[in-house]
Order: sequence, then C-alpha cells, then structure tokens
Amino acid sequence: STQLSIFFRDRMMKSAISRMPSGASRAFAAKRFFGEEGFGKHLFTGVNAAPYLAKQGLSASILDNADWTRDMETVDAVARAVMDWGRENGANVYTHWFQPLGAAGVREGCTGQVHNKMFDFTADGTVRWQFEGKTMLKGETDGSSFPNGGLRATHTAGGYNILDPSSPIFMRGDTIYLPCIFVTWHGHSVDEKTPLLRSVQAMSKEGKRLMKNLGWDVPGLQANIGLEQEFFLVPRDKFLTRTDLQMTGRTVMGRQAPRGQEMCDHYMGPPYETALKCMQEIQDECYKMGIPLKTRHREVAPNQYEFAPYFGFVTTQIDQNLIVMQIATEVAAKHDLACLLQEKPFSGINGSGKHNNWSLFTTDGVGLLNPKAVTKASGNPEVFPIVMAALVRAIDMHGDMMRASIASPGNDFRLGACEAPPAIISTYLGEAVTKYLEEFKSGKVSEYAAQTKKLDCGVESIAPFDVPAEDRNRTSPFPYGGHRFEFRAVGSSQNVSMVNTVLCAIAAESFKAFSDAIEAGAKPAQVAADALNKHWKCIFNGNGYAEEWPQEAVNKGVWRIDSGVESIARITDPKNIKLMEDLKILTKEECEARAEIMFDFYSGTVEMEALCMIDMIVTQIIPAVKQAGVGSVSDLQGAADAVKAKLDSMHSAPSAYEKATIARELRLETMESARGVCDSTEAIMPANLWPMATYKDLLFLDYTQ
Repeated sequence: STQLSIFFRDRMMKSAISRMPSGASRAFAAKRFFGEEGFGKHLFTGVNAAPYLAKQGLSASILDNADWTRDMETVDAVARAVMDWGRENGANVYTHWFQPLGAAGVREGCTGQVHNKMFDFTADGTVRWQFEGKTMLKGETDGSSFPNGGLRATHTAGGYNILDPSSPIFMRGDTIYLPCIFVTWHGHSVDEKTPLLRSVQAMSKEGKRLMKNLGWDVPGLQANIGLEQEFFLVPRDKFLTRTDLQMTGRTVMGRQAPRGQEMCDHYMGPPYETALKCMQEIQDECYKMGIPLKTRHREVAPNQYEFAPYFGFVTTQIDQNLIVMQIATEVAAKHDLACLLQEKPFSGINGSGKHNNWSLFTTDGVGLLNPKAVTKASGNPEVFPIVMAALVRAIDMHGDMMRASIASPGNDFRLGACEAPPAIISTYLGEAVTKYLEEFKSGKVSEYAAQTKKLDCGVESIAPFDVPAEDRNRTSPFPYGGHRFEFRAVGSSQNVSMVNTVLCAIAAESFKAFSDAIEAGAKPAQVAADALNKHWKCIFNGNGYAEEWPQEAVNKGVWRIDSGVESIARITDPKNIKLMEDLKILTKEECEARAEIMFDFYSGTVEMEALCMIDMIVTQIIPAVKQAGVGSVSDLQGAADAVKAKLDSMHSAPSAYEKATIARELRLETMESARGVCDSTEAIMPANLWPMATYKDLLFLDYTQ
C-alpha cells in the first residue's frame, strides 16, 4: 500500500516537471509548484528519509512494509533517524496525531494531538536529546475526554495512540506528526481510522480470495480515493460580525442578496485575486508535505472554491485531506479571509460537498474497475463484470449503511436539494455498461470496451475530437465514471473514514458471498448473474432530481432515508452489526457507541446553532429594531422563545436518538420559522442599522473588496 502511494506521488512529480518550461522559467515554475522547500520534503519517506536511515544501517525501503514496527531494534533505529531528520529541519517536538470521533466542523483539523519535546535536561542542565522507539510507537491519553459512546468513563479512561505505518510521518513547523490509531484499554476503536484499516484489510482478504477463485493470483487489494474538497472563502472582517458563522460555520439567518448563482456566472470563473493568492499559498504548504493538490477552481456558488488532488491510497488520502482542511483554515486567516468548510453555510445557494472518487486496485497496481487493464492482467474477461456484479449487490443490500456514512448534520440541507444527489442510494452505470451487464447475465461473456464518439463542432480550424459515448450524470449519488465510482453525496466537513470504511466493508461482504458460492460448486458467471438479477433495482440511469424518482425508488425497494437521524439509527440494525462483526471491522459495542456519538454530534450541532440564533435575536436584532423603530419586537421575541422551548424539549428527551430526532425538528422547522421572522425584519431595516454582515457583504469578494 505504501509503495503504491509513493508510485502515484512520483508519477505526479515527473509529469509536472515534464510540463514546465525550460531554463530559468522552469526553475521559477518549479519553485512555485514545489513550494519554497521542495515537494514532499516534509514527509519522512523515500529520498527524504534515506540519508537518516542510512546512518542507522537501514534502507528507506524498510518503510514500505509495516513489518519494521514489530522489531524493537529496528523501531529504535527508525526513531533515531526521525529525530535526526527533525533536528536538521528545525523540529524538536513530536505528537501522536489521531482522529477522534465527533470532530467534523468543530475540532480544528478534525484531529487530536499532544505536543512533547524530544529532549530533556540532565542534572547539570545539559540538553539530552531522546526519542525512543517505544515512545514513537505508542502514546497514552485520557480516552474518557473524547466522544466515546460509553466505551470509556472517568474511572476507566485509558486511551492509546498506536503508530499507523501505512501513513507517512510528516513535519509541520517545529513538530513531527506521527499518524496513529486511537483505541481503548479493551482495544475498542474510539477513532475514525481503526475501522478503516480493518475494512481495507477485510476487503483485501476477501478480494484476493475471489480473484483466486477466478483464476487470478494477486498479492492483495487496496482502495484508492481522490477527494474533491469544496469550501467558501469570505471576508474575515465580515465573518467576525456573525456569531453563527464563528460558532457553527453556518448562517442561521440572512436575507438573500439581490444576486446569487442564478446567472451561472461563478462556476470556473477567474478566481478573485485575494482568493487566488490564498489558494496558491495553501497549495504551496500542501506540496511541502507531499499533498498533490492538482486542481483549483471556482465552484457554482459565489465565493465557493474547490481543490482536488491526484488519487492515492485511502488512508493516506484521508490523512492528507484533514491536513488540507486545517491548512486552508489557517492560511485563509493570513489573507484576511475565513474558510468555511460546513456543508451549508448559506441558504439559497449551493452548499459544499467532498466527492469521494473510489476505486479498487491490486497492491501491484492493476485497477479492478478498469476493464481493459484488469482483463489484460488476469487473462479472464469475466473478472470485470463479476466485480461490478458484486458491487451492485453491495449497493442494493447495504445502501442504508452508505446513507448512514454521509449523515453529517449539514447534509440534511443538501441531499435532494438539486445541488447534491437525493437521499436515495442508487448507482448510475451508463447505458453502455448497463447493456453489457444485461448481456453478461444472459450468458454472453465478452471483454468490455469503453466506447467513444467523434464530435465535430463545425469549425474548420478545429479538428473533430473524441468524447465519451456516455454523457455525465451528476444526479446520482454513486455513479460509475469509468475506472472508479464517485460517491457524490459526501459532506464537505466530513472525515471520510467512515464513508470508505463502509465502501470497503460492503465490497468485502459481497466478495465473500461470491467466493462462498463458488467454493460450494457454483459457476462464477452464474453467481454474478444471479446477483445482478436480484439486485438490479438499484441501477438507475435517469434523472435523480426528477420529482417522480423518490416515490419510484420506494416502490422499487431502493434505499431512501431522508432523515440523517434515521440513517444513523441503521448502524445498529442487526443486519449491519452482523456485517461489521463478521468482517471483524466493528463489534456490536463499537457500532452502538458510534451511533450514539453521531446522535450526540447531531443534537450538539443543532444546539449550538439554536443558541446562536437566540443570542443574535435577543442581543443584536431586537436592540437594532428598537433603535430603528421598524419591525416587530414581539414577533422576534416570540421566535426566540419558540426556539428555546423546542431546545428545552430536546434536553429533556430520554435517549440520544430521541434528542437527535427533536433536534432535527428544531433545526428544519422551528428554526426555519424563526429565520423567516429575522429575514423579514432585515428586509425592512435601514442598512446602516443592521447589526451583522449581510449575504451581500459576505458573498461577493469580487465586488466588495
């Protein structure tokens, strides 16, 4: 897995260098592209690690395999090399860097970390540098002070950070970051990463087994992803006038500006200069840590932007995405901007997502979803359709878990709102792949070849060119895009570990089911055909935004769960506990804890939003209304009282599920009603007396800066 990640990184570097101009221009371009200190210099891998490991008698290739962590002599040598690397580059601090639950949108960078110096002092005051292997491998902290769903308590609080060797050690400033998992004294996961690693392991095991049953020996499988990170950049001085944006990342009130996105004029427009400089610095900081942010552009909504990297190994990509989000937040402040990562910061315009482009590869680099490559490597044209059949089965059987994995609070505003796919879990395959699989389940076995068509735009100076034979369908939550599936419904603030844990888990379960049937004597093609016939209903190539589709999906038996709260409840359904326990990804206790944490996170998020709304009405809007002599104080006070009453009822609910259920009603009904009162008041207030930044102030950097 680590070797393949380095392969993709090295390929990106070579490709970038080859496209640069020659001579002095190339030197300047390289400096910009690779950052002041060189692409990947702050990663302890490859050529960066080699000289320091060589001093310890080790090769840099030792890091390509996790086995080095099992020999303490080697571990001590690697720790010394890491310390020397840090000292020479200005770092004298280390931290175990882990991913607690319930962190999205509220915890800076979504991570936990304790910073410790790598030296102490002798009795005579001499500095003594020391960083032992056992210290690098394991840290200990208070597990009860993190969201844990009852798995920890004050009197049973042990929590342990264990180094994850599949993710490279990296450096920022004076600190060396050691990517870790986080588990309890009993070994229960209280983090995002541990189940992900378990799911990748299960998928590799069952995928390797299925490939063997298809006559193809592979060393193992891994999931690769590419994440498209959307966000808003708004003027920081305006941001600081809004309690709601500061505390929750979302505006709980705000009248629409005279202009929005109705002219389709923002998407891929030239970045405003201040935003562009900010994004360039974000990219430079990320390049230092080997994060290949290839693409930047404006998105659909005003002041909305996107970064997209090259794809790579799933755990590394997720680590890197968390770093990107933190760097974006920090760098934006340096440019007098605020970076908003929440899914729906503003009403009436598009919110932000994080498209999760997901593919499966053998650990020696063959893409299972690339029909040409997999057929050539395996020599078996059945492999591609059988893998696709297994994934169709997985989507149909476990669409509820896919929906649960994207149940972030902000997504309740996005899903089904014609800016993100509906809360219906189907897959778009395109007419060509669909027809191919129809023929396959009818007994026709052939190699799938993606078709193209020639397009002539009618301009003599422009030669006809090839385009895919299939158009793009942006309304599907999980379309096949050629070589990958794109989970389009993921929220922008999410740590996508759970998303990919679920994808790997349901793939593993389907691979296992196919192998069980084949090893019991069934023909592989027949197993796949039977699965396609049974689970065909989740394939939908139509318009996911069509008014009739939600009811049609229900009638067909396709998973549709509109409420994020109800989707979270599916995690503890017996079907899904069995799924996770059978694959050794999560125990029953871990599933229950995770659901409770997600319920608490949902209700906690809504509580903060509700308290912001009450505070803004009582301490800002009502005094302004009294000063202006317009509007209804009684209507405003009534709105605040209604929000408070519903909040009180949420607090008195007896369970985390019931609290979250009431929180959803508070957010989507009571608070929306109160918002209407506030926005109507804003519409009649003198502009100079309105006590906070308006949507017009926040959303148009091009014209207001």
